[in-house]
Amino acid sequence: MKNPQKKTKQKAEKTAKTSKVGKMSNQGDISMTYAEKISKSDYEKQLNTLGIELVKLQEWVKQKKLKVVVLFEGRDAAGKGGVIKAIEQFMNPRICKVIALGVPTEKEKEQWYFQRYVSELPSGGEMMLFDRSWYNRAGVEHVMGFCTKEEYEEFLRACPEFEKMLIRSGVIIVKYWFSVSNDEQEKRFQERIENPVKRWKISPMDIESRSKWVEFSVAKDNMFAYTDTKQSPWFVVEADDKRRARLNCISHLLSLIPYKDLTPKPYKLSPRKADKHYVRPPKQEQNFVPQKY
Repeated sequence: MKNPQKKTKQKAEKTAKTSKVGKMSNQGDISMTYAEKISKSDYEKQLNTLGIELVKLQEWVKQKKLKVVVLFEGRDAAGKGGVIKAIEQFMNPRICKVIALGVPTEKEKEQWYFQRYVSELPSGGEMMLFDRSWYNRAGVEHVMGFCTKEEYEEFLRACPEFEKMLIRSGVIIVKYWFSVSNDEQEKRFQERIENPVKRWKISPMDIESRSKWVEFSVAKDNMFAYTDTKQSPWFVVEADDKRRARLNCISHLLSLIPYKDLTPKPYKLSPRKADKHYVRPPKQEQNFVPQKY
């Protein structure tokens, strides 16, 4: 395999020069700082505006039978789940589906690596949002030792060809990497530990991987060097500010797929006809949920 370090270094230098408000950490990650946070009311207003556009995109995907795949990758607690929820709340779940695969079964471990992801690819008129994807092999599996060196290297060779094949078959692939700083990830981990409602979001694997920050940084750089191609580029989302990250990501996604407004016109409801012969059964014969609130 060719050594991609030179290519990775050039990309990092280019990114650092073009980001005027970026701050380079000692691990090589760039974190963004902002003068002030977006207020909740302003965020919700902006999100609702983008939501209307998402509905228009959805109708376009449906009518034109497009096949759209959006991959969300990044470190633990980088905000992938948050932006996926922000998108899907506006969408028809029959058209826009979230794919979040668990640990592969013993049978799946013996299959061609991409096989279980292929079965989740969209048909015409569908959009699939992958909460982590086949890039697990380039990150978690590689760093945590869940795959062999040979399997890892084969993935880096095969992945660009796999994605080219999908693109040639008409699949639109959009890849997002959510970049979060070390300090912000630590803050979010602590919040999850302290909040019983969010504690399920953190696992022993997250705690273990937290100690391998540099290893994950190197793995991400290597992954970009091989898979950030002209046909299927990576788009980095600065994710220290959750609200901005969601708005920026959704806005960017909308800009990548040209669409027209095919939203159906409002329906006119005709008056309901009364049926004098219908008699409702006594309410006492039905079981009702207690009104505690």
